[in-house]
Amino acid sequence: MRILLNHPEAEIGFIHSTSNAGNPVSAVHVDLLGETGLMFTDKMPLETVDVIYLCMGHGKSKEFMDTHDLPKSLKVIDLSHDYRLKRAGNDFVYGLPELNRDDIKQAQYIANPGCFATGIQLALLPLAANCLLFDEVHVQAITGSTGAGQKPTATSHFSWRSGNVSAYKIFQHQHQGEILQSLTQLQPGFAKDFNFVPVRGNHTRGIFVSAYTKFDGTLEQATEMYEKYYAEHPFVFMTRTNPGVKQVVNTNNAVVYLEKHGSKLVIISLTDNLIKGASGQAVQNMNLMFGLDEKNGLNLKPVAF
Repeated sequence: MRILLNHPEAEIGFIHSTSNAGNPVSAVHVDLLGETGLMFTDKMPLETVDVIYLCMGHGKSKEFMDTHDLPKSLKVIDLSHDYRLKRAGNDFVYGLPELNRDDIKQAQYIANPGCFATGIQLALLPLAANCLLFDEVHVQAITGSTGAGQKPTATSHFSWRSGNVSAYKIFQHQHQGEILQSLTQLQPGFAKDFNFVPVRGNHTRGIFVSAYTKFDGTLEQATEMYEKYYAEHPFVFMTRTNPGVKQVVNTNNAVVYLEKHGSKLVIISLTDNLIKGASGQAVQNMNLMFGLDEKNGLNLKPVAF
């Protein structure tokens, strides 16, 4: 909502909520006090808007699409997991601009990628695009507590999370499917093991991805390949200095860093799970769908440190 409120070419038509209907938005999201006078509504005047964002729990978006007769011109951007994997009858375009920008421009329905999936794919897409994933891929990625969503859980409680680190869903995380789908889109023959260890960090925002795989070229060749792949993508920045998560928090940016150790290429990828990993990327997709400047509304600054 904050991004859209400050977007020069967007206006929020309505914000739907059954549980908060009638309440001021700023009474629920107190950081928006003074930013908007909008109220939550349980009505959905779909015919009055050009695009809707589905920001519901997993499974709810499909239920919504199945039970509503949407105007033919209405565009949809879904932030859930429901439509990310291609299946029969799924006409959603997978909304990773660094992979599918041209298709996104023509799309009516967008499946916004997962937060881990975004950071991991940005670490690996240039290799897949050059058919250079010919060995196992190893990934460890650390996410902040906001990646667990708004509803409190045992492992998102402050007293559990603070000063604590733990792994979960080892080799079984739900984002693996969309990651592999994208890698095989670029490199159809890729069939090696993809070893992903997700980690809960003790910070609130930001994803730190460290990946490595076999690479026969030099660091200079890898860097040139990555810089060429991301040359026309305005939110991905290559760095020659080992980066930290604070460089991307509160931005739609991704920072990618490479090292070569023996036969292994190590790729570090950093994103903000709430922005490039979710809402910022959704607005980036909206910009592309409507022929706007891809960066509109996303000139966000990192938290100072």
